[in-house]
Amino acid sequence: MRIRATAAAVSAVTGALALTGLAVPAAQAADSGTPYTLDVSFSNFKIASSIKVGTTATVSTKVSYTLTHGSDVDPTASDFYTDAMLYRGTLDGTEDSSDGVSSGPATCTVTSATTATCTGTLDIYPADGDLSNADAGTWKGAAEAVDFNGQDPNSNNLDLSKIGYKDQGDLATTKVLRLGKLTANASPEPVKKGKTITVTGKLTRANWETGKYAGYASQSVKLQFRKKGSSTYTTVKTIKSSSTGALSTTVTASVDGYYRYSFAGTATTSAVNATGDYIDVQ
Repeated sequence: MRIRATAAAVSAVTGALALTGLAVPAAQAADSGTPYTLDVSFSNFKIASSIKVGTTATVSTKVSYTLTHGSDVDPTASDFYTDAMLYRGTLDGTEDSSDGVSSGPATCTVTSATTATCTGTLDIYPADGDLSNADAGTWKGAAEAVDFNGQDPNSNNLDLSKIGYKDQGDLATTKVLRLGKLTANASPEPVKKGKTITVTGKLTRANWETGKYAGYASQSVKLQFRKKGSSTYTTVKTIKSSSTGALSTTVTASVDGYYRYSFAGTATTSAVNATGDYIDVQ
């Protein structure tokens, strides 16, 4: 994933401290001084349990967290910046384009003299190469804050010793999953009662590196049936997808209803149900 931020702020302070997810001109980074540790902490980080990402569409996910701060910090000030992040591995202040994604500036609402609730949006851009297939799986939540203490973040004369910074990882987890797709087609239709029905389909998933969907091989997929007039599917049998993700099996026609395939998902790929295909049994 690529780290992205929509506000001008600090990305790295040469020789002092890397400020993750933000962007700074070289002239600013060259200024003297060392940022101090900002008196803030983060908790109650909330994000969806999973984020399903396809091949082209931007995926946006809401995130919120509680910011607890000292009396000298104003989280609503124009020179204060905070955002949420997702990252892999260890949050060590040196995250780069392969390590995380930021929400851009979060909006904070004061809830007490020392706390605020902050909300933001994490955007993932698969069409822009934000992800490789190896990125699928569990990611961790983090948050950060920067207090410029009256200084213009775009200034060429920043006094880094007056800038406060703090980040905190391991606040939550979420799964970033390759989006799965599934089809089902039952034939012949109509069919006489007692005759054989063949149900075909295909299981595919997003390939973030090629920007296309590819067959998901050797996966357990359930064939399910819903009788006409019912709202519940029941499992008929379980089969394996082929080396190309293809599915095919047979059943005996009994009553009118819908056949579909259902995939439970894996640690890297989202669960998905095919649209039911109606069979008219005569």
